[in-house]
Amino acid sequence: MNSDDEQLLRGRVYGADPDHPGPHPSRNYVELVGGPLDGLLLDITGWTPSDIDTGVSLPTDLGRFGPGGRALYDPRPDDRGRFDWSGDSP
Repeated sequence: MNSDDEQLLRGRVYGADPDHPGPHPSRNYVELVGGPLDGLLLDITGWTPSDIDTGVSLPTDLGRFGPGGRALYDPRPDDRGRFDWSGDSP
């Protein structure tokens, strides 16, 4: 992915409708930092603290394993508004 592609992803919501890619004021988000989904927002509306502490495994074609792969993100301990990339999995 080149820097132009990365800029297009910033401020967009992971998994959102491409016609409405931005965040909605009534929803809660964390920013994905690093890895293939860097700069995307993840909607965590309705998640419990336990759900948030667990982190996520997000399907993506952009990671190391290509189509069918997943990007792993964990909550940043000192910043509840960000999830840091911890690797990719098949």
